[in-house]
Amino acid sequence: MTTPLITYQLDGNIALIGLNRPDKRNAINDPLVDELRAAVLRAHEEADVAVLYGQGSNFCAGLDLAEALARATGQIKAPRKRRRHNWHEVFDLIARGPIPFVAALHGAVVGGGLELAMAAHVRVADETVVCGLPEGQRGIFVGGGGTVRIQRVVGTTVMMDMMLTGRLLDAAESEREHIVRYVVPAGQALDKARAIAERIGKNSLETNWMIINVLPRVQDLSHDDGLFLEQLNSARARPPEAEARLREFVDGKAKKLQENQA
Repeated sequence: MTTPLITYQLDGNIALIGLNRPDKRNAINDPLVDELRAAVLRAHEEADVAVLYGQGSNFCAGLDLAEALARATGQIKAPRKRRRHNWHEVFDLIARGPIPFVAALHGAVVGGGLELAMAAHVRVADETVVCGLPEGQRGIFVGGGGTVRIQRVVGTTVMMDMMLTGRLLDAAESEREHIVRYVVPAGQALDKARAIAERIGKNSLETNWMIINVLPRVQDLSHDDGLFLEQLNSARARPPEAEARLREFVDGKAKKLQENQA
């Protein structure tokens, strides 16, 4: 029986999706992308939030360079027609789908691995994390959406430095550049990510959908158009659940914020 390249587990309303090529540092090849697509679509249907992580000692070391070399030398035949990049398609299913994703990062998070991590909505790193973009030293360019997602988070000058020099950012530097939001001791990233996912999963599905789909689109708009889109969404008819949550707060039954921290 062939070992799956992606593991999948449903824990309550949380889907746990694991990259499973530990002997290759979870490097991304086309078969892995295909299995990741299937897992993400499954999570869309049966989970309210998902956690993305890597099996073994690393989250993901990026593009499978052996596959890239085979493609560059014609050993892998190019498709007859241009299509959307499969990484772009699958990473967008994560970034702009119906449910939030939390990424648990450890070890190498480089190249395509960093691009994949940036598709998640919340990123947790343990102290072993190193983030980098070594494409410049490999004679290639980012291809998994990094020019959009990474650049919008860290800025052009930081991304240029990372690509031109190939230097790696440790966990503290990654937090400073807003690549990650939480840093925990070694080995604790997955537990922290699950705790955050549990908290996110208590939100209404509609609110989570608006947070992960409206915010990035507003970023693309002018000031006036952004405010208009915000108004359209805030003025939408609220489901009965929203009324119950508001009434709970007004009646003093909601937990205090400091008692509900992830």
